[in-house]
Amino acid sequence: MRRASERLDGWRGAALVAITYVYFLIFAQFAFLARLGECGVAETALKTVMAAMAAGGVLFSLLTPALVIRFAAARLLRFGLAACALAALLSLAPLNYPAAIAVAFLAGSGLGLLTITVVSHLPRWAGRRNPVLMAGVGAGIAYFICNVPAVFTASPSSQALLAALLCAAGLLLPAEVAETEEVPAPAAALSFRLALLSFAALVWLDSAAFYIIQHTAALKAGTWMGDLHLWANACIHLAAAILAALLLGSRRVSLVLAAAVLALGFACILLHRPDLSLSASLFYPAGVSFYSVALVAYPAFLSGSVSLRDRARRAGWIYALAGWVASALGIGMGQHLGEVPVLFVAIAGAVVLVPALLILLHTRTREAAVAALAAVLAFIVWRMLPATPIAVPAAAAERGRQVYISEGCISCHSQYVRPGTADQLMWGPVQSLEQVHQQSPPLIGNRRQGPDLAEIGSRRSPLWLKAHLIAPASLSSDSPMPSYAVLFRDGRGDDLVAYMASLASRDSAQAQMQAAWQPPEIAWQSASADDGATLYKRHCSTCHDSGGEVRQQWAAQFNHFPKDPPAMHAYAGKHSRAQLAQVVRFGIAGTDMPGHEFLSEGEIASLAIWLSQSPAQPLPLTTETH
Repeated sequence: MRRASERLDGWRGAALVAITYVYFLIFAQFAFLARLGECGVAETALKTVMAAMAAGGVLFSLLTPALVIRFAAARLLRFGLAACALAALLSLAPLNYPAAIAVAFLAGSGLGLLTITVVSHLPRWAGRRNPVLMAGVGAGIAYFICNVPAVFTASPSSQALLAALLCAAGLLLPAEVAETEEVPAPAAALSFRLALLSFAALVWLDSAAFYIIQHTAALKAGTWMGDLHLWANACIHLAAAILAALLLGSRRVSLVLAAAVLALGFACILLHRPDLSLSASLFYPAGVSFYSVALVAYPAFLSGSVSLRDRARRAGWIYALAGWVASALGIGMGQHLGEVPVLFVAIAGAVVLVPALLILLHTRTREAAVAALAAVLAFIVWRMLPATPIAVPAAAAERGRQVYISEGCISCHSQYVRPGTADQLMWGPVQSLEQVHQQSPPLIGNRRQGPDLAEIGSRRSPLWLKAHLIAPASLSSDSPMPSYAVLFRDGRGDDLVAYMASLASRDSAQAQMQAAWQPPEIAWQSASADDGATLYKRHCSTCHDSGGEVRQQWAAQFNHFPKDPPAMHAYAGKHSRAQLAQVVRFGIAGTDMPGHEFLSEGEIASLAIWLSQSPAQPLPLTTETH
């Protein structure tokens, strides 16, 4: 009976760690942000809302250590789970600015209370046999769940509901534990100050990389798009978490943190080049899982804490400073720089690695000297060897070009903008014959049953391209193009998207030509708001209406969430009709908003007039305001 009870305790601890991590990852970092976008909370307001979440997290991370010695573990656990579940459920309602701040603060406060309570009592909840392993299993399961394609690509509302249901399930777990004497903890495997600095550096790197991937379409396409990528990420997370737990069980904290910073740092450097994002996607999840397991195991089992109060205090400082503050700084770096500077990667690496190297040099002098000598000899031999070419695997865009050829895309699409024609404004700048002859083979095509693709990467985002390949009619109602969803089962579809996204010259003269375009006077005179409303339903509602097919299916992957009709009219009120016509025809650069080059000038003018009119109080049709 005792062994069965210990096994139950172990899985209880793993379940609580998993619930906490899933809530933080899938709701606090992901679904809640998307819900705010759906509710029209953006830009400066969004920063204030997320600051409220961080404030609640920091506050309760520092307050909870005083609570854990005054109140029963079960009571605090239930309060934390209930607060988190309530915040997730409240996010499903339409939120204005003040309500969003309140829900964010509640979510942060609940997380602060929950994390410190779980970690402080984890030595009792994780059992006596393999407590560190159970903590690692819990973290690994959480990351695995979050990367399951059905969960990762679910709508923000579904993800919020999942987080709430998991918290509710946590409330059903038996939280009471038999009172036992505190087991004296072994000496700290790493000093608390060094651990705090190391965790801060790792969380900073992770948060910056996460934000950059999430808000860079090319990087997102190479790391988180496609079921194959997501399943690979899930398996890497789980395997790395279990390996980290086994190493931490042998008190190898420095080794685990060193592996984490090397993997994360290498991933951040690879992310400087979008064509290497696939390689980065192998290192990033491994580094995250390594330090995430240590983030739970260190304050609970390996910090040298001999009492509940000490564990709670150390966990509070780690999660307040490294978990919340460093995370905010990392997101800020991603927002302002768009990349993690190599110098910062080096500094973060030094913070984590130098103390471990000093300890190694002090305790393993001979081994270090032999390793250094071997490294020097290897460098000398390497310099003496003749240079030989290394076969480099084909990049995604190169593989995608072969998919384009093999699928016969040239049969319906050209890649040649004809000079001196309407092609130049509609499709993009003219290629010279020399540029065409450099292609092997040239893909200029001789038919146009579909649009020209010479500059498709300038006109359509990777997400739009993927959605269109999977279900063409969902974005182009009259499209005769068949579905190519089958290509995404083995990665060929993602390669094809990468190839089409690479077809972009970003010609400045073309941008100037588009900026100068506007419908002629005769188009405004023949346009009407009624026609614009009809055209909106046909061409725009799939993304901009709350029930739109594309909006529902790809809600979690838009880099800028499509505005709903009220927000669209508010946006239109700040722009002239001519500017609105340019947006309708050419889209918005840097977002998933495509152009509608195929519409006539009169249709574009009708859409611009409809957008510029308040839905509550239509404006009279005139041409003076365009």
